[in-house]
Amino acid sequence: MRVLITGGAGFIGSHLAERLLQEGHHVAVLDDLSTGRLANIEHLLGHARFAATIGSVLDETVLGPLVEECDTVFHLAAALGVKFVVDRPIHTMHTNVHGTETVLRHASRGRKNTLVVSTSEVYGKSTELPFREDADLVLGPPNKTRWNYATSKLLDEFLALGYWKEERLPVRVVRLFNTVGPRQNSQYGMVLPNFVRHALSGEPIVVHGDGGQTRSFTWVGDVVSALIGLAETPNTCGEVFNIGNPTEISIRDLALKVKLKTGSQSPIAFVPYNQVFDDGFEDMRRRVPDITKIGKFIGYRPTVHLDEIIDHVIDFYAATIPSATATTRALSGSESRQVTTLTA
Repeated sequence: MRVLITGGAGFIGSHLAERLLQEGHHVAVLDDLSTGRLANIEHLLGHARFAATIGSVLDETVLGPLVEECDTVFHLAAALGVKFVVDRPIHTMHTNVHGTETVLRHASRGRKNTLVVSTSEVYGKSTELPFREDADLVLGPPNKTRWNYATSKLLDEFLALGYWKEERLPVRVVRLFNTVGPRQNSQYGMVLPNFVRHALSGEPIVVHGDGGQTRSFTWVGDVVSALIGLAETPNTCGEVFNIGNPTEISIRDLALKVKLKTGSQSPIAFVPYNQVFDDGFEDMRRRVPDITKIGKFIGYRPTVHLDEIIDHVIDFYAATIPSATATTRALSGSESRQVTTLTA
């Protein structure tokens, strides 16, 4: 299989490229490096079945030939990160909506097998939990830029399903729930890498709001397995799937767990939303996926759970942050975790 991954130098895209190469496929990635990083794919650059192009999905002279040469398109390229999309609403809408339409149009010309990545944000303020793919969606008003990203990704979903209905493009949509793991960039407000980085550096672990909001976290390797499984299963076309882990934790408890596991002396600081985002910023109090549907289609179930996920992220950052504590550096991962468990 010859694969194109848009956003392939990003956190999830780079792990997907890595797995596909391991499975013997040819992989091309396209990334404008607005949020992706060359460092994420540097170890793949010498591989005989790997090619990387620095460019935008909005540039049809670059995108067109790459789509034409592949069999399957994984469309991951998007504007992301709550702070980023709140600060740059025009860029977010343009990149996400026009970028996705451009990818779908080129994919449709050759009936390319396609997967479009969306987000759990599209469920908005719905109180019907766990979130099910056929449930009603409840978004906030347009003057709250918090909902800009969710709206743009929901338009992406309508476009994808429209291309399936009208053009019979073999496309499916996935909604991701807080994917985490090594190489995730804390710069864009990703909560777990931010907590770990601050804990290892001795800085305050900043929790937005009261910390009572809950999230569920999914190991990047489980997400990659699901993406590939869905793309390789023909009867998933024209469908929407949640990919996530239904076990939820409050952000306050997550901060405490990270603090204990790292043995950090960092304080946990609660900062009101209006000190970080616009006045009137709205957050989702709970975000929990129903994964029944994807389980029926491809047998998906999470294999790596929260404590192990946090351990992996701590190990990654402990090796990359110069100011990580001497204790965390000196002890092996398992020894450090045992010590923090005993002192909890």
